[in-house]
Amino acid sequence: TEDISKELILIPSTSHLEACQFVAEDLTAQLSLRIVQWLEGLASKSLDLERKVRGSHVGSYLPTSGIWHHTQRYLKKGTSNSSTIHHLDFDAPTREHAHQLPDDKKQDESLLEDLWTLLRAGRLEEACELCRSAGQPWRAATLCPFGGLDQFPSVEALLKNGKNRTLQAIELESGIAHQWRLWKWASYCASEKIADQDGGKFEATLYAAQCSNLQRMLPTCTDWESACWAMAKSWLDVQVDLELAHLPPGRVDERFGDVIEGSPASSDRAFQPSNGPENWPLQILNQQPRQLSDLLQKLHSGEMVHESVTQACKEQQRQIEMILMLGDIPRLLDLIWSWVAPSEDDQSVFRPDGDPQMIRFGAHLVLVLRYLLNEEIKDDFREKIMNVGDLILHMYAMFLFSKQHEELVGIYASQLARHRCIDLFVHMMELRLNSSVHVKYKIFISAMEYLPFSAGDDSKGSFEEIIERVLSRSREIRAGKYDKLSDVAEQHRQQSLQKAMAVQWLCFTPPSTIADVKDTSTKLLLRALIHSNVLFREFSLISMWRVPAMPIGAHTLLSFLAEPLKQLSESSDTSEDYNVSENLKEFQDWSEYYSCDATYRNWLKIELDNAEISLELSSEEKQRAISAAKETLNSSLSLLLRKENPWLVLPEDNNYELTESVFLELHATAMLCLPSGECMCPDATVCTTLMSALYSSVSEEEVSNRQLMVNVSISSMDNYRIDVVLRCLAVVGDGLGAHELNDGGILGTVMAAGFKGELPRFQNGVTMEISRLDAWYSTKEGSLEGPATYIVRGLCRRCCLPEVILRSMQVSVSLMESGITPESHDELIELVASPETGFLHLFSQQQLQEFLLFEREYSIFQMELQEEELSS
Repeated sequence: TEDISKELILIPSTSHLEACQFVAEDLTAQLSLRIVQWLEGLASKSLDLERKVRGSHVGSYLPTSGIWHHTQRYLKKGTSNSSTIHHLDFDAPTREHAHQLPDDKKQDESLLEDLWTLLRAGRLEEACELCRSAGQPWRAATLCPFGGLDQFPSVEALLKNGKNRTLQAIELESGIAHQWRLWKWASYCASEKIADQDGGKFEATLYAAQCSNLQRMLPTCTDWESACWAMAKSWLDVQVDLELAHLPPGRVDERFGDVIEGSPASSDRAFQPSNGPENWPLQILNQQPRQLSDLLQKLHSGEMVHESVTQACKEQQRQIEMILMLGDIPRLLDLIWSWVAPSEDDQSVFRPDGDPQMIRFGAHLVLVLRYLLNEEIKDDFREKIMNVGDLILHMYAMFLFSKQHEELVGIYASQLARHRCIDLFVHMMELRLNSSVHVKYKIFISAMEYLPFSAGDDSKGSFEEIIERVLSRSREIRAGKYDKLSDVAEQHRQQSLQKAMAVQWLCFTPPSTIADVKDTSTKLLLRALIHSNVLFREFSLISMWRVPAMPIGAHTLLSFLAEPLKQLSESSDTSEDYNVSENLKEFQDWSEYYSCDATYRNWLKIELDNAEISLELSSEEKQRAISAAKETLNSSLSLLLRKENPWLVLPEDNNYELTESVFLELHATAMLCLPSGECMCPDATVCTTLMSALYSSVSEEEVSNRQLMVNVSISSMDNYRIDVVLRCLAVVGDGLGAHELNDGGILGTVMAAGFKGELPRFQNGVTMEISRLDAWYSTKEGSLEGPATYIVRGLCRRCCLPEVILRSMQVSVSLMESGITPESHDELIELVASPETGFLHLFSQQQLQEFLLFEREYSIFQMELQEEELSS
């Protein structure tokens, strides 16, 4: 509350000044004052809105509309009636036990109703002005005594009155609060007398409001706000009256104990107005609550309260208001959460349930409370407002998300605990993974604008943590739907697309409003580059099938990153600052590889389409096939002939010292695929047989020297997949120092045998179709250290390069069959045979056999062509 300025202090003091000082110091009185001001403010806003909408306002009367013109003309005629007043003064109805004529009484009642409405809205001055304009200045004097001074016990009223000496002069003569008690007592007498004579409910209510006479006020209060205002104002006024009577709590109980404990009915009979003003507020003390909880209890079940008020207490809005009045915030949060929480049958915290407006209100209430009470929250209270508050905020954020207001989510998610914030954004990003770019960008902007980019402390979630979780989860193995088990390649194509889509979150341009926008943009693209290379390695190992369908995941990644990375590569300072050159080179290597792969699949599609045509091909169709074949050979040779920077040969960052005891681990999740393309469902026997076959892919001496360990088990995430873990000791040239062969080392050799379907003592032709692949350096105890990227890169070289060569041989054979001699065929043979390229040791035995078969076919077609040329 505001302190009372010394400039407002009058000496000697006045009843109003003492009342204001009391309220400023007493917490209970302050609470009463705030409730009254709040409810009056609501009523006042309602009046302003009515005037704005309807163009009218209560009290819009013509001058002298409160004068009893009909009764005046009636009396002038000399007519006499016992039920009609004989005089026109304002005391006549009470004194003569009669009434005005019905038309005047009706107009008077309408005026009184408007006065009550204005008084209820705290517009006492406006009510008095209405009385004067209506021709009833006497009524204005009864509503606002002491020369019209504002007697409300607030600092605002003191400021408004200024140093007006009227009340001080009055009380210098009669004593402090004497006239105050006299006016209260007179108002009480008037309210009782008017009510007993049925003089009109609004007139009785008006005077009852001046003296805290709840018994005459509450019957008029048919809505919750009016009833609550009446009780709170009466309670406030009585506290002030008791203070002005200079009665401490003990003496109040001693003097008025019987009244306080008595019922309203018995009290009314025992104490009549004749008790006098000296006993004020004895007459109405029994009607008042002793504390706020009593006030609310009276609203719920008081004898004098209207039934509609009791019913309104059950409404959600009123329950919230009453708990706020009590200041029981933990109880309020629990109540709101009970209204909006998911039902017992549906425990998904990611699905908004309940009334949207209540969810919205709860979320904003939590934000306001945290802001207002940040430094004052005690431990128990803090736990409640953080935990339950987070649940409500989370629910509202998901509601906004469900209504396509993704751009607003960050405002509320940023207020959540770190783990909840991260979980929320990860969930939203996964749900919108396949949505339009516009929708995804809204989520991206929301996170970037309201969350820190990097983790600063444990209390706030950051964008980096969110995106790391999204990328990690995108590679996780999820149980699939295998209605059709015969097309494993197509299943992997679709899964690769979902993995690739997650990278798009890193390819958006950050808003210019954030700090260090250029730095942030570079970090995002670097992370996209690193993760894309990880995916490219996996995608290459599942795109070995010689089918026309493109590896959709890889080409999606290329489309996402082509333009952003072009800008990144052109910025020399960025490359130096963030050491992106190696990652960028690998990306460019993969870009070239998938371009080569695309030309081959395009040629293959043309060949298969031509094979379905029963008629002889036209010259245009033949030429189209020949052009595609030549393009395939040219792109393949371009990839293979790179002498200065061989494909996927990059320096390894983590070169461990020779003295270290370092181990290597390779973790793979894969599906077993039959030569027909059908998925093979693994069991314990298959896993044991496969483990033995993997051991047999290298010599026993290598197994012993390198401490090779192999473990194969059915994946806990998907019964159709297997988890393979390989572990061995790092040695010079394979884990320690530079790896010159670039073939993935011993772990690459073991896994390549599985990928190529050439495992000894295992079902012939069964291949391992990779779902996830990672390699690590590890300690002797088995804890993982850094990534051993060279193993996966070498494995990709061991699998991809022989396949590129074999595809080129297939194309060469097709060209020769068509009567076209490829210019590069001999060069291709020399590449494989040359010890400088190291291609030969990348081939498996079956791949070499296939290579020789292609060469045999090529030679046969070549000889046939030569014979035709000689014969012609």
